[in-house]
Amino acid sequence: MSRIDVLLVCGGRYHDFDYARLELLKHLGADPRWRVRIAEDYSNRDALAAAQALVTYTCDVAPAVAETAALAAFVARGGRWFALHGTNSLIEFQTGGRINAPRTHPEFMRLLGSQFIAHPPIGDFDIEVTEPDHPLVRGIGRFRVNDEPYLCEMHGENRVLLHMHFNGRAQRGFIESDWFGDAPRPVMYLHAHGDGEVLYLTPGHCRGRYDMRPLMEEYPKIERCSWESPVYHELLRRGLRWATRTEP
Repeated sequence: MSRIDVLLVCGGRYHDFDYARLELLKHLGADPRWRVRIAEDYSNRDALAAAQALVTYTCDVAPAVAETAALAAFVARGGRWFALHGTNSLIEFQTGGRINAPRTHPEFMRLLGSQFIAHPPIGDFDIEVTEPDHPLVRGIGRFRVNDEPYLCEMHGENRVLLHMHFNGRAQRGFIESDWFGDAPRPVMYLHAHGDGEVLYLTPGHCRGRYDMRPLMEEYPKIERCSWESPVYHELLRRGLRWATRTEP
């Protein structure tokens, strides 16, 4: 049995990273071949260079230029990156509560294949299967999640596996608020770079009572969203098997 080194990057702002980290580690502990190192950002380039798989759950974590280059090199040499929820998000809270998604890290977003721009209010949304014969989603039919689906600016060629439809306005406060149209919104996709790939899965919001500091002292409720969905956990299991190139 061969060891597989996994780097988990989990940290940032406005989410319950303790909860997400614990849930991901439960899955990552399911296979004795997987040995995990944990970071809160992309600064540990030595750990990345030693890894066979990268898993990220972040929000508003922007890599430095050298860190972006290391991420690109990791994927280009054949590495697999399973990116979750807010990995592609950069957020600026401006005067009057307006929320901007700055285009300050274009190479990072091109590597991921998308950039978060806005989301609707948390609610129930139907997710549809775009490629029902692909192993990552085979046997999974249309399902509903309670979450904040991401409205993204897409980059490059992406192989969409799951999608949703949203035609309307984003949650109040987002500067880019108009999202009218019937085009499918990617929810899960593959994005190739060199000899490797990024697998992006956008649902997965979670927030605790103290995760909006310093914007507010205490958030009024605890949010778990897709983490309470069995289908979401099945997608996580499949994504981790894909990233590590292992079978059950």
